[in-house]
Amino acid sequence: MTDLAASNQPLIAATTRWRETAARYFRLTKPRVIELLLVTTVPAMVLADRAFPSIGLVLSVLVGGALAAGGANTINCWIERDRDQIMRRTRGRPLPAGEISPSHALVFGIVLELVAFALLWSTVNLLAAALSASAMLFYIFVYTIWLKPRSPQNIVIGGAAGAVPVLVGWAAVTGEVAAPAWMLFGIVFLWTPPHFWALALRYRDDYAAASIPMLPVVKGAARASLEILVYAVVVVATTLGLALVADVGAFYLVAAAILGVLFVAQAVRLYRSPTAERALRMFLFSNIYLALLFAAVAVDTLIAS
Repeated sequence: MTDLAASNQPLIAATTRWRETAARYFRLTKPRVIELLLVTTVPAMVLADRAFPSIGLVLSVLVGGALAAGGANTINCWIERDRDQIMRRTRGRPLPAGEISPSHALVFGIVLELVAFALLWSTVNLLAAALSASAMLFYIFVYTIWLKPRSPQNIVIGGAAGAVPVLVGWAAVTGEVAAPAWMLFGIVFLWTPPHFWALALRYRDDYAAASIPMLPVVKGAARASLEILVYAVVVVATTLGLALVADVGAFYLVAAAILGVLFVAQAVRLYRSPTAERALRMFLFSNIYLALLFAAVAVDTLIAS
């Protein structure tokens, strides 16, 4: 038994190393961000189909979308590895921590994008694949490289990349992008600034140290919390406006109204007391808000179908 255990040690060690390496590459993709993006995709598909689409189509869109988002996030990590090393929140990521070589990370990100495009094109349609690729290009070149290090409005414009998955979901079902899809896009687009500014307010010192001109760094906590409140109100108005272009019923409208009141209430609390703790609560609740709002879209559609 002792000899058998000893002979298995190299295999066990190799397996452990492989798992650790796989986990590091997985962390490069920012899986929590991917989850949030995919949460908006399926409800958009349900609304477009007026029913739950085929499992095969949903899986293709989710896997392709996850690979595309993971690739974009990986390339983002490659570009920002020096800045990430400065910030306490991000210095533990695989690249600044020296766990993965930059060249390997870049290749990994590009491969993910190529596989995502091929998968979406072959199993969904070209429009869905092209939209997904456009989100990656916008996120990398417009947001990460151009806007983020230069303008406090970086996330206002750059947040468009995170809103594209709803268009991908709609295009996957219909082969086109209609008005309801653009309204869903607008909801996510407008939700992104208060969501991300809350996080930037929580980690304002980190962004200042890395010379990243996030709104709380450039304009201060009071101004940032005011703009978060203004955007929160606009987001809620937009969610209710979905009824003007899409066939949504009472369930969605009631859910959107209740969630909207809670969302704005969080923003009001932050405006009255723009502390790091309040900012973190706003950030965390914004995730829950968006997930529940899009869940209401799907539930409302399935109830009516």
